[in-house]
Amino acid sequence: MSAANILAALVEGAIIPVVRASSPEAALLAVEAIANGGIRAAEITMTVPGAVRVLEKLAGRFGGNLLLGAGTVLDPETARACLLAGAEFIVSPSLKPATIEMAKRYSKPVFPGALTPTEVLTAWEAGADAVKIFPCGNVGGAKYIKALKGPFPQIETIPTGGVNLETIGEFLKAGACAVGVGGELVDAKLIKEGRFDAITERARQFLAAVAKARAEMGTARA
Repeated sequence: MSAANILAALVEGAIIPVVRASSPEAALLAVEAIANGGIRAAEITMTVPGAVRVLEKLAGRFGGNLLLGAGTVLDPETARACLLAGAEFIVSPSLKPATIEMAKRYSKPVFPGALTPTEVLTAWEAGADAVKIFPCGNVGGAKYIKALKGPFPQIETIPTGGVNLETIGEFLKAGACAVGVGGELVDAKLIKEGRFDAITERARQFLAAVAKARAEMGTARA
């Protein structure tokens, strides 16, 4: 799948669950729970123990049925290892041009992190397919995305931080192409308690919130 098609699929789904877990097993079960809830993407952060191996296992298990990404990727070497393990997209909390270049070498989309207008534009000019706005919730949330889209309507943004069931619709209406959702969906407490069915239910609720927001956006445009 081309970088453009991967991005289009992520935009269609709108939700990129950010999976942080204390063990490889917990990460695998969390992704399974997300998939059972109907979400067809997952970002495995490099803070998960054995994260690259987890990516390999998930790629083998889900094949083309789930878009797997690698998150918290801080350097091009890690990006390459993740891409070889089966990652379809790369996400970073910060901007490092060499990491963008590595993703481009493998024709995969990359979403570096940025916050200020200067950083956002720098990331875009460096080749980002979309820019992860992080930590978005700390600087105004959806209002900040709307403010950025004023001067930068051509730059696709993926806000992360501050996205929950109440705010996800606001982010999409503000112009975000997709959102990164961490603990509000992949709750560490639920993982620890083994309540993966609750994560599946949350996944369904998030998808319903996206559908509701898009219906309202369609009505507004009409």
